[in-house]
Amino acid sequence: MPVLVGAAMIAAAILLSTLITVAGTRFVGMDSPSEETVWLIDRLTGSVYRCQASERGRASCDAQAATGSVSDRPKP
Repeated sequence: MPVLVGAAMIAAAILLSTLITVAGTRFVGMDSPSEETVWLIDRLTGSVYRCQASERGRASCDAQAATGSVSDRPKP
């Protein structure tokens, strides 16, 4: 019985650490040529947000519809 309790504690610790890692790296930011605009990608839902901050402080983000895909090589 102590072996099962220990195995359950180890499994719970692994799942908790994975959850914390995923929650901490949910958004990925991509710079744009303009210093005032950045694209945020929600890795959990796949949503793309265009955020603008014309001055210091909180940025305003609008959801953008992104379609298509990036291919590794051009089509002939």
